[in-house]
Amino acid sequence: MKIIGLIPARFGSTRFPGKPLAIIHGKSMIQRVYEQAKQADKLSDVYVATDDERIANEVDQFGGKYVMTLDSHQSGTDRCQEALLKLGLEVDALVNIQGDEPFIQAEQINQVASLLEKGAPIATLVKPIQDSGTLLDPNKVKAVLDKDNRAIYFSRSPIPFYKGKTAEHWLEAHQYYKHLGIYAYQAEVLHQISHLPPSALEVAESLEQLRWIENAFAIHVGITRFESPSIDTPEDLEKVLREMPQD
Repeated sequence: MKIIGLIPARFGSTRFPGKPLAIIHGKSMIQRVYEQAKQADKLSDVYVATDDERIANEVDQFGGKYVMTLDSHQSGTDRCQEALLKLGLEVDALVNIQGDEPFIQAEQINQVASLLEKGAPIATLVKPIQDSGTLLDPNKVKAVLDKDNRAIYFSRSPIPFYKGKTAEHWLEAHQYYKHLGIYAYQAEVLHQISHLPPSALEVAESLEQLRWIENAFAIHVGITRFESPSIDTPEDLEKVLREMPQD
């Protein structure tokens, strides 16, 4: 099975403009993401999908591959779909790797790619939640799984609501999962979901994966114990620079 990695990277982030070019211990963020993705042995190749020449020039400088995409995409999924069409490659599937996770592990990429190899139309990862702060934080997306580890629902709310117990005791009574932002798709499925209109649940929660569930696409889920830090703001970058060891 031929699987490629695509890293959507746009320049115009509201909270952190130019984020892919931020320097982390001597290397740009996009270079670090690219180099981590290249370590995943289940990927036949890796490309950056960008809307900005400055990012493209940076990728070219460190010897990476890129494809130019429109600046109007509302999600990384849509950018990946355009990139796949422009590349014109004969591939079976692809992994959408977040461009703001410079320390993502090859094991995570391989894990989600393995789900594709087993026939998953769409795949993603979750991590067990260990603290109430994460459980109750609306910025941390929670996932509910069925007995075969397929996603039933994603929410910014802590689900399920555990009747008869106060929120501080929910983690003692039930295993909750945090959704991690890596996706993988069969190529044909990616083309199909990219043409779906926004759905009611998606609009309510502002989570694009709910559109797929509402349209009966199964999302297979891998459970991981590892989570790499994402960088959404300049403050996140400062924290990483303080806490992460240099190469």
